[in-house]
Amino acid sequence: MQNNENEEYTYYYDAPENVVDVPTPAPNRKKWPVVLAAILGLIIGGIISAVALLSVFGSQFMVQEKPSEEVLDNLQKGETSGSKLSTIISIIENYYYQDVDSNDLVNGIYKGVVASLDDPYSEYYTAEEYEDLMSTLTGNYAGIGALLQKNAETGAVTITKVYAGTPAEKAGLLAGDYIVSADGNLATDEGLDTFVQHIRGEEGTDVELVISRDGEEQTVVCTRASIATPTVEHQMLEGNVGYIVVSQFTEHTYRDFVDAYKDLENQGMTSVIFDMRNNGGGLLDSVVEMLDYLLPDGTVVYTMDKAGEREDYRSDDASSKNIPMVVLVNENTASAAEIFTGAIRDFDYGTIIGTNTFGKGIVQSTIPLTDGSALKLTTQTYYTPSGECIHGKGIKPDIELEYEFMGGEDDTYSVDLDNQIQKALEVLRK
Repeated sequence: MQNNENEEYTYYYDAPENVVDVPTPAPNRKKWPVVLAAILGLIIGGIISAVALLSVFGSQFMVQEKPSEEVLDNLQKGETSGSKLSTIISIIENYYYQDVDSNDLVNGIYKGVVASLDDPYSEYYTAEEYEDLMSTLTGNYAGIGALLQKNAETGAVTITKVYAGTPAEKAGLLAGDYIVSADGNLATDEGLDTFVQHIRGEEGTDVELVISRDGEEQTVVCTRASIATPTVEHQMLEGNVGYIVVSQFTEHTYRDFVDAYKDLENQGMTSVIFDMRNNGGGLLDSVVEMLDYLLPDGTVVYTMDKAGEREDYRSDDASSKNIPMVVLVNENTASAAEIFTGAIRDFDYGTIIGTNTFGKGIVQSTIPLTDGSALKLTTQTYYTPSGECIHGKGIKPDIELEYEFMGGEDDTYSVDLDNQIQKALEVLRK
């Protein structure tokens, strides 16, 4: 199933974040026999991430075909009766001062039902919105080339990364900029995976962004382009220390991660730094595959639903590594990235350096419906191998260190001027 968004934080490449596989419901629950033919994963997305979650695990998922007994009772009492709803729609269609699209009314009803859960991670997607979400998870889309994060409490959308050679970079956007609106649509009014659809669009078209930088607003126009977002970058640092940056977990991240690791091994890597800073999450199966590649036999994460059904995700000992490791984290490290961090910590496989992580310890299931629309619903809580639920509190680093750029005003970023990377090198030298 699929997992998403930091925000409370969610990360998206101009789009959404996490995903996991949908488990088969407990057999003792009442269900109406509608079995979805295709089940796409859970969204861990902590950060509310666009991002993330597409592999099919072969399990079936059943959804209710008719309302629960409680809802039926309310219908009979007239609390939420069909006739009342029909009356409201009829009044709007006849007396509202502008013409109304009937599809918009219906979709508004669906969205309102899910919004009543007061859960920033649960959402109803129209067919168009769901198609957009899925294209994001492949890492290829027409957009501006920026990684976004949304704070669920304030609604603020922040740029956490600008990719080289993209429209975002060419327009002068910077990490740390707040996006106030896109083509007049306020960032605080919508969930991240919906808001990013105003940023994404047809290749060659423009999107007008209002951003806030250092407390001042300015308007920036970006011309959308086809973007293949890299989620893994790597280089060799001094002392044969490998450095691997993972910005999100998409369907191709595991493959790219393994390629990066092997390339560094071939260069003589003797220790490694995994940079999970500003990583809002993504596909659960992607992070589990990466942990399986690194760790010995054992549970790397497990989930629990409200019925107490537990599902373990494990690694074997086929390819486990045995070199010193450091994981860099910050307050924007969320969801699947926290799963990675928690597993490395609990297996006692490396040192965690940075600031307290975001704290998104719940997963969402993305359930496709027959008309092409979909429902994203928070369905499970996840736990680190030691049994810790990090939701709402995050992971405390072994070495707490605030980020500081050690260069001057005219210096550009480099790993040599990043105090957290330099601390990691110091730890690995011991």
